[in-house]
Amino acid sequence: MEIKERTHIITGGVILIALGALIFLNSMNIYVFSKSWPILLIVVSVCTLAQRIKDIGGWFIGVVGIVFLVIKNFYADLDKVAAYALPSVLILLGAYILLNHFRKR
Repeated sequence: MEIKERTHIITGGVILIALGALIFLNSMNIYVFSKSWPILLIVVSVCTLAQRIKDIGGWFIGVVGIVFLVIKNFYADLDKVAAYALPSVLILLGAYILLNHFRKR
């Protein structure tokens, strides 16, 4: 089995475990999923960075996850602003990355 394939399998497994744990915590009324889903972004980030530490996308996903986690858990009043501002930034960043990729080709 190729190393890259093995890391993708490990990443997928870790993400599924995190998702299952968050759903389980939600079902037991310990930690509601509406506040905990940013943890999934952080898990994806950690898995991405474990494969390649210089991955800008991995760092960005991690920062976004942390920002959402803090907003959802400590600054509920900012949640309304983040509901529109952050997705807009993500869409623009994604479009920028794709445009740069196709320009290089």
